[in-house]
Amino acid sequence: MTVLVFAETQEGKFKKAAFEAVYIGSQTAAAAGGSCVALVLGDAADAGKLGRYGAAKVVQVDDPQLSAFDSQVFAKVIAAAARQEGAGVVMMPDTANGRSLLGQVAVMLEAGAVRGVNRVPEVRDGHLTASRAVFSGKATADCTIRTPVAVISIAGNTLKPEATGSDIAVTSLALEVPAPRTKVLKVHRTVGIVPLPEAETVVSAGRGMKDPSNWGIVEELATELGATTACSRPVADSGRRPPHEHVGQTGIAIRPNLYIAIGISGAIQLLAGVNNSKVIVVINKDPEAPFFKAADYGVVGDLFEVVPRLTQAIRSYKEAHG
Repeated sequence: MTVLVFAETQEGKFKKAAFEAVYIGSQTAAAAGGSCVALVLGDAADAGKLGRYGAAKVVQVDDPQLSAFDSQVFAKVIAAAARQEGAGVVMMPDTANGRSLLGQVAVMLEAGAVRGVNRVPEVRDGHLTASRAVFSGKATADCTIRTPVAVISIAGNTLKPEATGSDIAVTSLALEVPAPRTKVLKVHRTVGIVPLPEAETVVSAGRGMKDPSNWGIVEELATELGATTACSRPVADSGRRPPHEHVGQTGIAIRPNLYIAIGISGAIQLLAGVNNSKVIVVINKDPEAPFFKAADYGVVGDLFEVVPRLTQAIRSYKEAHG
């Protein structure tokens, strides 16, 4: 079985999610006795390094019309590449772009599709079985795809990619690239931080911060942890923090290795977007805050005392241990 993995890039550089998808694709292919083919669309530096994460072959379609993301164009090229490579499985990261591609590629290949897969898929009785979170992360469903081709997207932080191979040569793939029907005039993108869907550590705060001027203690903690900052919906709606930091059912769903909630009560809508985090730490002065029921670790106390002390403790530990 050939597993084709779309390795997503941004401004010519691979996203962290691309390495995760390629690594999981290689694990899936190995278990099925097949090989993993990484697909790169557009210009990308060092595409051959995908071989480090298990890709047996790296193919690239480098065309000026792929310089800006257009889901209709990308979907057609990915489907064409899957046919040419004889792929039985097509994988992509469960990013905003990946989600916009999943259904289109599945329709073009007449394939069953599962999004947000959260572990390495298995082949059972000749069919791919993939697991995904359901009921806002409260349960897991095993989905068996019985079509000849399966299309799946991989949830972020599913499995830490390991460099098990080495750089390999990149093969140019000659495919027809249709002209886009839309024209991108300008792109506004937040830079300098790890995007929330890719972040391994997230420090989030809510209305307990009281005033925007108090957010410095949250940012200091995030800096010491190398974390991305986030916020609850009321904070984003009030304009105290930018909209791209809003996590929850109505915002961005995340699944970091560590999620720290500061001054957040834990409404069910927020929990639905963060309860797939591997470790949840809650800091709140209200011992009855609902968030404590979902926490792995909880600190009952005044956040304006607890957070600076936590930041200092982390700083001291880092200084002592280099």
